[in-house]
Amino acid sequence: MSIFPRISLKPEVHEHLKNVFLNKELVAAVGAVEAELRFQRLLLCLSHPPAVTCVRVSTHLEPRERIQGRLAERLRQEGCCGSPAEQGSLDMVPHPQLPDVLLLPVSGPRPVAPLPSELVVGAQCGNAVLRGAHVFTPGIVATPKFLQCGDLVSVFSDLEGSCCRGARSFQGRKVFLGNGVSAVNRSSVFCPEPARGVGVRMVEPLYQSPSFDGVLPSLVFLQNLPSVVVGHVLGPRPGERILDMCAAPGGKTCHIAALMGDQGEVVALDKIRSKIDRIRQNARTLQLHSVRAHCFNSTQAVSSEPPQEAGGPPFPPESFDRVLLDAPCSSLGQRPNMAVAGSLKEIRSYPPLQRKLFHAAVRLLRPGGVLVYSTCTVTLAENEEQVFWALDTFRCLSLQPQEPHLGAEGMLGAGLSPDQRRLVQRFSPELSWGRSDAAASLPHRADGDSIGFFIAKFLKS
Repeated sequence: MSIFPRISLKPEVHEHLKNVFLNKELVAAVGAVEAELRFQRLLLCLSHPPAVTCVRVSTHLEPRERIQGRLAERLRQEGCCGSPAEQGSLDMVPHPQLPDVLLLPVSGPRPVAPLPSELVVGAQCGNAVLRGAHVFTPGIVATPKFLQCGDLVSVFSDLEGSCCRGARSFQGRKVFLGNGVSAVNRSSVFCPEPARGVGVRMVEPLYQSPSFDGVLPSLVFLQNLPSVVVGHVLGPRPGERILDMCAAPGGKTCHIAALMGDQGEVVALDKIRSKIDRIRQNARTLQLHSVRAHCFNSTQAVSSEPPQEAGGPPFPPESFDRVLLDAPCSSLGQRPNMAVAGSLKEIRSYPPLQRKLFHAAVRLLRPGGVLVYSTCTVTLAENEEQVFWALDTFRCLSLQPQEPHLGAEGMLGAGLSPDQRRLVQRFSPELSWGRSDAAASLPHRADGDSIGFFIAKFLKS
C-alpha cells in the first residue's frame, strides 16, 4: 500500500486533467478502463520521486569513467549512501545512450517508523528531501517547543501550506518524510536573522538517495533525465550561436555549452534578475566560459532596433543557429509533488504565453536552424496541441526525428497524425508505474519512471 496519498489538486484541476487522459481518441484506442487506470497511476506516481537519481557529468572536463570513480568514492567517504551495507552496494550505472549521464537507484519507500517528536517543513523543502536532500533551515516551518541541536525528530511535509511559521505542532494535512537529527535549536530557526545551512540531517529517509550537497560541484550536476535528453536532441555544435529563451536556473544552458565543448556562444535569457545570477554562478562552477546571460523578457527578444547592450537583447531576426524554448508551463509533470496549489485559470494561462515565445523563437532562428520546444507538464494544451498549432501557423517549420528518443510517442487527442506523434516524445511516468523491479533494468526504469516531460524538434526551412 502506498505511504503517500495521490497528488492533491483543486477539484477543477483534477477534472481538467481527467478530461485530458480520458479524451475520446485515447479512450477509443486503449479503452475506458485502461485510460482511467493510466490517469489514476499518474496521480499516484506524481507524489513519489522517480526510481533513479540522474546525474549529468562534466565530460568537457574529465571522462565519464573517471568522474564515476571519483563520485562513488566521495559518496562513500561522506556516508551519503545510508548504512555501511547500503554504501557497499552502491550501484551507479552509466546510461547506455547518454554519454554524460550516471544513474543511481532510489530505494523506497522504506519501512521507517515515525518518532514522537515532529518537525514540519514546507512543500518545496519536502519535495527536495524525498529526492535525497537534507532539510535546510529556511524550509522549516514548525518544530517542537524545546528543540535542541542533536535531537532526533520525524520530518513531515505540510501538504497545503497551512502551517503557521513558528508553530510548535501541526494537525493539518501532512506526510511523513523520514527521521533525522536536528542541527539547530528552535531559537536559531525562528529569530530575526535565522540560521542558514542544514537544519536537519536525514538519517532514516523514507526514500534513500545520496545527498549531493557540495559533492564534486564542478563535475556533477543533478538534472532530471528528460532535461538532459533535451540538450542532446538540440544537437549543439562547436562554434554555433545558440539561444536558451527561458534559461533559469541554467542546467540546460550549461549542458548546451558543455556539448559544444565550450566553443561558440550560448545566450541565456530570463526576465528575473536573481535567476540570471544563478545561471552565471552555475556556469562559473561548471567552468564554462561560452555562456552569456541577460535579464530580458524573451517575448520581446527580437527586434530590428539596436540592442540595449553590445551583443545583448533584443536581437535581429535570424540571429541564432539553434533555439531552445523550454517554456514556462504548469509543471504538472514534476516529481515528487504532493500538492498543486495552482488554479485552473493559472494552468490555462500558459498556452498563450508559450505561443508568444514561439513567435519570437521562429523569428530569431536562422533558415536551416533547429528549434526545440519542451515542457515539464502533462497537458495536451501545452504539448501536442502546441505542436499542431505551430505546424499550422509556421509553414517554415517541420517536425524532425529526435536522437536519442527515449520517451513514448505523443498522446492522442490533439489532432497530430500517427507519424507526427511518433516524432515527438512524451515522458509518461504513469506508463511504467507499478512495474516490478525484476522486470525492469535500471536504465529502462530511468527512461520510463522519470518526471512527466515533452519534447518536440523542428527544422526551419
